[in-house]
Amino acid sequence: MIRMQDWLPAFLSGPQAGLLLSLPLVAALVGWFTNWIAIEMTFRPLRYMGWRFLHLGWQGIVPAKAGKMAGLVVDHALTRLTSLSELFRELQPELLAAHISDHLNRDMVSHIDDVMYRHHPVFWESLPWLVKQRIHARIRRQVPVVVDGIVDELAENIEDLIDLRTMVVRQLSANPALVVRAFREVGASELHFVVRSGLWFGLLFGCVQLAVWLIWPEPWLIPIAGLLVGWVTNWLALNLVFRPLEPVRIGPFRIQGLFLQHKAQVAQRFAALVADEVLTLDNLLQEIMQGPQADRSRAIIRRHLTPVLDNNLVQAVVQFAVGAEGQAQLRQQVLGHVMSLSLHSLAEPRFHHERSRMIENLLYRRMLVMSNADFQNVLRPAFKEDEWILIALGAALGGMAGVLQMLLA
Repeated sequence: MIRMQDWLPAFLSGPQAGLLLSLPLVAALVGWFTNWIAIEMTFRPLRYMGWRFLHLGWQGIVPAKAGKMAGLVVDHALTRLTSLSELFRELQPELLAAHISDHLNRDMVSHIDDVMYRHHPVFWESLPWLVKQRIHARIRRQVPVVVDGIVDELAENIEDLIDLRTMVVRQLSANPALVVRAFREVGASELHFVVRSGLWFGLLFGCVQLAVWLIWPEPWLIPIAGLLVGWVTNWLALNLVFRPLEPVRIGPFRIQGLFLQHKAQVAQRFAALVADEVLTLDNLLQEIMQGPQADRSRAIIRRHLTPVLDNNLVQAVVQFAVGAEGQAQLRQQVLGHVMSLSLHSLAEPRFHHERSRMIENLLYRRMLVMSNADFQNVLRPAFKEDEWILIALGAALGGMAGVLQMLLA
């Protein structure tokens, strides 16, 4: 029987030494590359590339299913973190009302003057200055009361005026790049781990492959080993990001899914992105004013504005100027101006930033106390969707690298 110490030195100095040394190195490269390509194919390209009618092509898993991904995030994360009513309370409606009132009082009078000068310049120009001032003063006094009533009623009915899931899915379906950025930013550390781990897992399996080769040096084992390296490194990396859910002690080591180990950092990134890009004050108000339930919102605003426009002095002046039919048109114009001015006032950068930070803090606090099972669903859907394709792709690429290595050997 030939002993290893008898033939190994000769083998190492022989023509197969290069092949021997390349086994772990190629396995490490295969592990890194297959994991990298799996991540890239999860998120890229944003649009379908290829011949769709022949089913030859690819679109990143996340952008291809942006709407579905958004729905999963709403179902598994947002709806578990807060309700629209609570979110609106966090925004402090009384401050919203005060802010809108300030802007309306500053701008509304000039807008009413603009409307009258545009449509009835002769009449408005000839109206005594004292009468105009009385109309302006009455409007200024009533604006805070009217705005308080509007904001309070909108807050009470917010769940009926906004369908959170529909709003988020519609926004993100139209913007797959934002969905991709959300997953990439929230899971940045975990995605880097998936790619880096492929290198080290590949090197480890390459050493095992080397040991097997020393005992059983059959060339056909190389592509099989490459296939296994591509398969196992992808599978291991994706699972170690999320598993185990709870910490497990193995000797001196404490093992837990990487995503869950970084819970605080992930929660901070997720809360900031949602507050700045999705559940913004501007988006919420746009949905109220222009969404599927906009007619109900307009009815609320119109009902609260009616006392201002039906004031005896205002009504008498307006009817004299434009008649009953013109008064109805003026109501619509004033309503449009109120909505436009309200949205514009809340878009002021400093005020908008402060509201975003309120939403961020609420989401962050809630995420920290989520169970690990719920928390992992913030990012898990991106990988779980068609995960088998990514793992199979890793196996195929690893097998191809093994075939190439075998032919070169």
